[in-house]
Amino acid sequence: MHTADVVLIGGGIVGSSIAYHLVAAGCKNVLVIERETAQGKGSTGKSMGGVRAQFSTPVNIQMSLYSIPFYASFEERLGYPCDYRPQGYLFCGANEKHMAYLRANYEKQIAMGLKNVRLVAGNEIRSQFPQLRGDDIVGGSFCSTDGFVDPYSAMIGFMTWASDRGARLWKNASVTGITRNIDGESYEVATTRDTVSTRAVVNCAGAWAAPIAKMAGIDLPVEPLRRMLVPTEPFDQFPHTAPMIIDMSTGFHFRPESRGFLLAWNDPEETIGYKTDFDAGFLEKILTRAADRVPVFESVEVNPKRAWAGLYEMTPDHHPILGESPEVPGFFFANGFSGHGVMHAPATGKILSDLILTGKTDLIDASLLNFSRFAEGRMIHETAVL
Repeated sequence: MHTADVVLIGGGIVGSSIAYHLVAAGCKNVLVIERETAQGKGSTGKSMGGVRAQFSTPVNIQMSLYSIPFYASFEERLGYPCDYRPQGYLFCGANEKHMAYLRANYEKQIAMGLKNVRLVAGNEIRSQFPQLRGDDIVGGSFCSTDGFVDPYSAMIGFMTWASDRGARLWKNASVTGITRNIDGESYEVATTRDTVSTRAVVNCAGAWAAPIAKMAGIDLPVEPLRRMLVPTEPFDQFPHTAPMIIDMSTGFHFRPESRGFLLAWNDPEETIGYKTDFDAGFLEKILTRAADRVPVFESVEVNPKRAWAGLYEMTPDHHPILGESPEVPGFFFANGFSGHGVMHAPATGKILSDLILTGKTDLIDASLLNFSRFAEGRMIHETAVL
């Protein structure tokens, strides 16, 4: 029988960040359990890697205000790269409703202490990106510290740093049972590799979080939703210095990626389920929207074999569930990021580490994201979901 102070179930970027933050805070006897033979085979390795502070709710903005500077100084702190590229996010508004929304968000972001966000006029967007169809663009919002990271590198950096200082990683180990001991103070976590005794269990199983919670007798409202990404072949008719550009009229967004571009769009017809195959029918839907906003994309080439699908882990209010279970003490949630797991991984690591070790955190008002909010009807609605 092995023992650990904290057992983290799931070795993706969220579990890896929690491991890093625990070890950095002095809790070295940490065990990360990863069911795959390598890390990053779940949602982390399939993420678009975008990071932004341009959110509509204070708690999401706060998590970004910790996470983005963390990524900016990642290599300095950890000695490993995360490939943070601050090329910005540019939201393009096509009507007054869009602009009212961006203005309200902008005011919140500034009030929370975000320095690098500004509202931009339609003419500025048109002159900067003449390749965009700009006849209906009335304005937008741009933040220069938003941008992208390489999720896989960040995950490996977090985990390697933690492992070098005492944390352990079990790969190719699936959790088969979680038993609370009679003392009510500790757990036995059974895996296909061995059993471990611990005082704290953290569910960071991403889109697979609900089945893990079920083992502890908890009904967790986290559901998998497929998101598909389409990389283009090399393409030079749009600048590679461009930010992530979001067309608010359709939700189509894209960013530079190697010598081409990465295209994304949230298909409203997508249904809940563990679907990780790429649906070729998606290509026509996304390319139509791409060419509509960026006419030069009519001639862009895509190879369907290079496109991929990953899973978002959705909660009813699109906000994560963080902290200790009210019914099952010692069982912690780091779940339901609804597409923001990579960008908020640093903040999540800090928050969970604080809550596990001290029972409180200064980074956010943790009660806002606790599990009880669903039963108590305290849902928070984030409208800026991509």
